[in-house]
Amino acid sequence: MAKASHPNDKHRSWLLENTMASSSSLFLLAALLALASWQAVAYDPSPLQDFCVADMKSPVLVNGFACKDPMAVTSDDFFNDARIIGQPRNTMGSKVGSNVTNINVMNFPGLNTLGISLARIDYAPLGVNPPHIHPRATELLTVLEGTLYLGFVTSNPNRLFSKVVKKGDVFVFPKAMIHFQMNLAHDKPAAALSSLSSQNPGVITIANAVFGSKPPISDDVLAKAFQVEKKLIDWLQSQFWENNHY
Repeated sequence: MAKASHPNDKHRSWLLENTMASSSSLFLLAALLALASWQAVAYDPSPLQDFCVADMKSPVLVNGFACKDPMAVTSDDFFNDARIIGQPRNTMGSKVGSNVTNINVMNFPGLNTLGISLARIDYAPLGVNPPHIHPRATELLTVLEGTLYLGFVTSNPNRLFSKVVKKGDVFVFPKAMIHFQMNLAHDKPAAALSSLSSQNPGVITIANAVFGSKPPISDDVLAKAFQVEKKLIDWLQSQFWENNHY
């Protein structure tokens, strides 16, 4: 004789089906939100075609550069002469003792939409690449010559990660973290090559931004922020602040 079903059995079955349906919906929603958030935090866009060589003469205004006609693209659009980044640069004219040579979309149009660029940094003895950030890029630095002291500072509570690195060593600076490098040698130059995860990473040199902005930040604001006399702020703002561009 078949056993009669209990009303509670039907209720439990209904709950199980609806719970599974709700779980599936929540999983789908979570996946969509994750995808949306990834798109929101992405910086350089993923390419939608094989390449998009920048047309530097185009009047079209977009976030990046308009594409050159693919039929007009040649192999030279994907080539950069080694002399631009392969040769040591003069650091004598730099107040901080460093010189940065860029290969980014501004001088290498073939990088447009590819999300990568390079920079060579040359350091005089005891030269410094002063504290700065790249708002749009993570930086991977490889030491070409010499010995560097380098590091980066996290967001609050501002922890410092620093290290002494030598020829062949590699160090990474996370995106938008304040970072720096210094040549420790008193009598020898140094050099490094940086790979950056943006075709146009941008740079904000901290001292320049704070004391050399145009127009200047109010000395009342800076005196209060740094807890120093206004005359010291006025003196700092009167100095020539040198930018290392990359």
